[in-house]
Amino acid sequence: MAEKKTVTVTQIGSPIRRPKDQLATLKGLGLGKMHRTRELEDTPAVRGMIRKVRHMVRVEGE
Repeated sequence: MAEKKTVTVTQIGSPIRRPKDQLATLKGLGLGKMHRTRELEDTPAVRGMIRKVRHMVRVEGE
């Protein structure tokens, strides 16, 4: 079975004074505190969430 592709996402920006939907998107990615890192499955849904908060996250493993 092929190994699932993953992407590593690290939060580098603060959600303070940002729209509530951006905070909710960070929470959906498993983030919410500065410098927290999550390894997520590389799916279109996850890519869309990353795109929405791209100014607050760093993506590795593309």
